[in-house]
Amino acid sequence: MKITDLISTASIDLNVKAKNKEELIEKAVKLMTKNGNIKDEQKYLELVTQREKQSSTGIGEEIAIPHGKGECITAPGVSAMVIPEGVDFDSLDGKPIKLLFLIAAPNSKDNLHLEVLSRLSALLMDEKFRKKLLNAKTKEEFLKIIDEADEEKTKRSNNNITENNNSSEKNNKTQINETEKNKGYELLGITGCPTGIAHTYMAAESLEQMGKELGHPIKVETQGQSGVKNELTEEEIRNAKAIIIAADVKVDLSRFDGKRIIRAGVSDGIRKPKELIEKALNEENKIPIYHHEGNKREKVELDKPKGNIYNHLMNGVTHMLPFVVGGGILIAIAFLLDDYSINPSNFGMNTPVAAFFKTVGGMAFDFMLVILSGYIAMSIADRPGLVVGFVGGALSKVGTTFTSLGNPEEVLVSSGFLGALLAGFIGGYVVLFLKKLFSFMPKSLEGIRTILIYPVAGVLLIGLIMLLINPFVSAINTGLNNFLSSMSEVNKVILGAILAGMMSVDLGGPVNKAAYTFGTGMLAEGHYEIMAAVMIGGMVAPLAIALLATFFPKKLPKKERQAGLLNYVMGLSFISEGAIPFASADPIRVLPSCIVGSAVSGALSMAFNCTLMAPHGGIFVLPLIGNWFWYVVALAIGSVIAMGIMAALKKNVWEK
Repeated sequence: MKITDLISTASIDLNVKAKNKEELIEKAVKLMTKNGNIKDEQKYLELVTQREKQSSTGIGEEIAIPHGKGECITAPGVSAMVIPEGVDFDSLDGKPIKLLFLIAAPNSKDNLHLEVLSRLSALLMDEKFRKKLLNAKTKEEFLKIIDEADEEKTKRSNNNITENNNSSEKNNKTQINETEKNKGYELLGITGCPTGIAHTYMAAESLEQMGKELGHPIKVETQGQSGVKNELTEEEIRNAKAIIIAADVKVDLSRFDGKRIIRAGVSDGIRKPKELIEKALNEENKIPIYHHEGNKREKVELDKPKGNIYNHLMNGVTHMLPFVVGGGILIAIAFLLDDYSINPSNFGMNTPVAAFFKTVGGMAFDFMLVILSGYIAMSIADRPGLVVGFVGGALSKVGTTFTSLGNPEEVLVSSGFLGALLAGFIGGYVVLFLKKLFSFMPKSLEGIRTILIYPVAGVLLIGLIMLLINPFVSAINTGLNNFLSSMSEVNKVILGAILAGMMSVDLGGPVNKAAYTFGTGMLAEGHYEIMAAVMIGGMVAPLAIALLATFFPKKLPKKERQAGLLNYVMGLSFISEGAIPFASADPIRVLPSCIVGSAVSGALSMAFNCTLMAPHGGIFVLPLIGNWFWYVVALAIGSVIAMGIMAALKKNVWEK
């Protein structure tokens, strides 16, 4: 793949004017959309802006390389700008930028495009290349300059490989002697940035070029989105005088025990390679020697926090959902195919076909609490937390207590979803405690800690804790279930309205996720009507937008009308995020309208006693919805109400 495969003439502007950095980024994003690879322009703009807040992508030398990576990107792409008058971009050297490349990278397993983008980043370190681009008269000339430089760099790399191979074959003895004389590189480096798209490779290129100029070649390992490239070997590390870490992400330093390490941000790797290399070679600077202690993982000074409670919870929920979806839908199919009249008390298992779906679905469903707990703990304490979380989740599911041990007559009560949540968080922090407690042990016993101490001590502690708290959590869980079961019709309607309304508060944000997590948790307790209310609440907002675009097109800008119509598919598929661009553009009018509409649909769903055993699927699981006709009616009423309120609040913005 060539660099120019990611750039079209439509995404190039050689004469851009902008008042400030924000305006320039917005123009670059609009250029990017002309490539046809952005399905949500506003979301992509948010990604780019968020990355910019971490650190400026204005790397100096009149260059900026903003970038974003996310699900709103359907295919990799690059937009390019020349800004003749320059714009202040908070660049590292304080100078205005005149050349901007905006990068869009999708969340995909195919990382070929990342290799291409790394080549572009490296090329931009060449001053002659940059001047040619700035002086390009046409878009075609601009692309030709990139093509020629890309081909030359690729040819140069291939020639170097060929020369090295030939030299190895013809002069094997000489090579051996040279190796004995100079065993490897004096200096080694590692580069990495939060996104891992551009700055990672630019810093590596800058260090390598400066190393050649100074007569001290340096090998640099890149830790980007495409994985680790040019990985440092044990022999190279052993023979190196110093290691330069130019990274803004976590870097495992355990392999550099006994080595002198210089730590810097990735921007310093781009802007100050000479300073870093000279410092690394100057023994008088007395660069401290790094000593690895136990199993503790060192990291660079600019690491980001590991996460927060919400992130840990979402890690558990994300891994849990496939089990809930797969198991829930199969169980629902079992009820759909079974004959209730054969044995009402055994409904779902009366026929062989139904029994098959019920058994397999139930098996998947039974993993729900265990997976939730395990991956919450793993999010907190990395892999050692996984087994502790799994065991804690299993104990919460069974409801084992100290009094039940050796007493087969005691009826066990599961602590349910709440118990699994506690088990996950407690298990994770138990492992963190153990890591700190045994950090004094020498490095030689690292394997003992990982294989023996953490699993044994962790499982033992979580077992003691869960058996202690299970009775109390089970009582709370039982009380909650009894409360929900005994609720009057009026109260159920109110609960449905609240949960469904929450789904439209932030359309995929924390409030939305809180309602959804509660709904999936109630599935395990058999409260299927709650899940039905939650899903209908998440479908209303995008459907209301679609209806507005259909019946009141003048209320939306022309460019948003088509996108609005696409929300029919998003809404019917239970993808609330389809309404985000419209809510972001006009939150005061859109969000309240959608909240009211969602609340009405959720209330009606409860009033009609609609049920749902699957936590996702939208219209595609309609046959599995109890009282599906009235469910559709409730959805239609809420969507129309939301549309009506929006239409009344919004002014006409264009005329036919």
